[in-house]
Amino acid sequence: MYRCCIFDLDGTLLDTIHALAYTTNLVLKRLGLGTVDEEHLKHFVGDGYRTQMERCLKYAGDPELVHYEESLPMYMEEFAKHCLYEVRPYPGILEMAEFLKERGVKMAVLSNKPHARTVETIETVFGKGYFDAIAGERDGVPKKPDPRGVFVLAEELGVPLNECLYFGDTNTDMRTGQNAGVDTAGVLWGFRGREELEAFHPKYLLEHPLEVKKIFGEDH
Repeated sequence: MYRCCIFDLDGTLLDTIHALAYTTNLVLKRLGLGTVDEEHLKHFVGDGYRTQMERCLKYAGDPELVHYEESLPMYMEEFAKHCLYEVRPYPGILEMAEFLKERGVKMAVLSNKPHARTVETIETVFGKGYFDAIAGERDGVPKKPDPRGVFVLAEELGVPLNECLYFGDTNTDMRTGQNAGVDTAGVLWGFRGREELEAFHPKYLLEHPLEVKKIFGEDH
């Protein structure tokens, strides 16, 4: 049975699309470009803010990425101010987390969001110390889908990989789980659709957070 659950953040634990869109569009407006709607942005996020800005700049009228280097510090500046804008847990997430805590399952977050913002967001919504470990994008650990973030968390928490379950809502997450050799759960309440996740054959495909109970042998 699993002794550790590792969660992606954006689109998995929390609905952060409003904060991501608000921040991104502030940067694009400062650069004199067009904006990105939330539905398109759901397909641009998930691989770190640098890739996100690259995709958004191309979409918003800068195909040659003239403003790319300029946009990065702008994004970090704006995101530091607005990373919690209208952020909320998906329905059932808080109950799922309590269920896992009651069973003594360790919980960790692995995100491609900048580390400081990852910690701030999780601790603001769930409380400080609620998760056993939190890891965002940081120097020395390649971002997902590289598996090293999973390896670092598993080692930090003292749980073997075969007792870890990784949750995510994008192809990046599915590849992260596969690359790490851990069981993976695709979640359908996030930013991407069933077809994208099914293509990677995750062990579980969940439509609601409380379906986690079935994984642990209890009725939903």
